Amino acid sequence: MKLLFIGGTGLISSACSELALARGHELYILNRSASTKYPLPKDATLLRSDIHADETHLASLLAGQHFDAAVDWVAFTPQDIERDIRLFQGRTKQFVFISSASTYQKPPKHYLITEETLLENPYWKYSQDKIACEQLLMNEYRERGFPVTIVRPSLTYGPAQIPLVGASWAHPWTVIDRMKRGQKVIVPGDGASLWVLTWNGDFAKGLIGLLGNEQAIGEAFQVTSDEVLSWDQIFLEAYLVVVYK
Repeated sequence: MKLLFIGGTGLISSACSELALARGHELYILNRSASTKYPLPKDATLLRSDIHADETHLASLLAGQHFDAAVDWVAFTPQDIERDIRLFQGRTKQFVFISSASTYQKPPKHYLITEETLLENPYWKYSQDKIACEQLLMNEYRERGFPVTIVRPSLTYGPAQIPLVGASWAHPWTVIDRMKRGQKVIVPGDGASLWVLTWNGDFAKGLIGLLGNEQAIGEAFQVTSDEVLSWDQIFLEAYLVVVYK
């Protein structure tokens, strides 16, 4: 398949880029820079542009191109989605929007969260914007057949990201440093609430498996681990790794 990743060099998307290439797909990455936190795969084709900048330049860059699937990793607002619809209507067989599991109902009315759980988060604008993006895309799918697939990741980690909260996301090692020094750490709530963590390589298998699948059009999928842990268990596991390994 001929794939386009808009972004493609983040924590999650870099693993998906690697897997797409490993499976023999032709991958284009639309990115504003060749110098990124996660290196651009050498076998991918770089389309150098800022998706949030000049739409006219983007349209000219994409002229004549047609993709089996386009994945936008860096769309966060309805304005971003309106631009994507203009750019990719008729230019891709499938458009994948990376949403977020944070869009699910808060506080939850049931501990089991599925794709059918209501989307409602009154506490975080990021999530509210993602919900608005999903609604816009689904309306476009129902009214004009825009070929959207929605994917909702949860807390995903990788070689450069420790899956703990209670510290800066940009500096996650601070929690590990406190553990090493025998200091107390903050655990969410009473430590008993349940959560799922997802290795970025595992997420990649789910995402790449959806690409090119006609039955995924007009549907939403959450891609997470099937192992459910309490926050006490998550922090204890990290502590045991720090102390004994």
